[in-house]
Amino acid sequence: MAHIIVVGNEKGGAGKSTVSMHVATALARMGHQISALDLDLRQKTFGRYVDNRQAFIQKSGLDLPSPHYHDLPEVDQSNLKPGENVYDRRLSEAVAQLEPDSDFIVIDCPGSHTRLSQVAHSLADTLITPLNDSFVDFDLLAHVDAEATKVLKPSVYSEMVWNARQLRAQAGLKPIDWIVVRNRLGAQQMVNKKKMGAALDNLAKRIGFRIAPGFNERVIFRELFPRGLTLLDLKDVGVKQLNISNVAARQELRDLMKALKLPGVDVNF
Repeated sequence: MAHIIVVGNEKGGAGKSTVSMHVATALARMGHQISALDLDLRQKTFGRYVDNRQAFIQKSGLDLPSPHYHDLPEVDQSNLKPGENVYDRRLSEAVAQLEPDSDFIVIDCPGSHTRLSQVAHSLADTLITPLNDSFVDFDLLAHVDAEATKVLKPSVYSEMVWNARQLRAQAGLKPIDWIVVRNRLGAQQMVNKKKMGAALDNLAKRIGFRIAPGFNERVIFRELFPRGLTLLDLKDVGVKQLNISNVAARQELRDLMKALKLPGVDVNF
């Protein structure tokens, strides 16, 4: 069965689609068969990213390893069981169709609480939660005191993950491996950065997630999206000498892929 990777966070702008595309493409470059789903049915940033990549490949003639993107199948509501949710059926049918031919299925969730996102979290073997290095973002995971030194209680997103874990346990499935990815870390050892690190360490022990390094804020990510490219494609498209920022960004991706500890994956780029 395919290993399901869900990239989720109920806040927009945390870098979910960038993480989804880089993880999916890195796995494809390592020889794995990757399927991709975007559950943000309105914006579809991940889906557009993959579409941009296919358009670039056709125009350039380059053979770039890529994830295979799929829209959710339409479902005739007359075929639903009594009380069955149409979105549950669409997602379950998509996963069932993709599993036989996929090593990994990467699912990008919207930056809000939706039924599709909730169901996807219960399907996750690996859950990646990108988080900007800010207590505004941290508030989705947990509430802290006024000095941001003490975690008071888990918040809405953590509660959703907890419910997903319970559903998996009831179904006899293995626990979710939950990784919180710290994005847009500042270069300086600022007070906020230290407080965020301490709060995340505290919360990780309480509710059970691992912490992984993410991506610093870099212009390169905004430049890659229109062509559907990732950091691993730069040399293939003619960039002969990577600048210091690009080299550092590739190392960040390498560190992230290693931290995920995905089954059967040997990080070799």
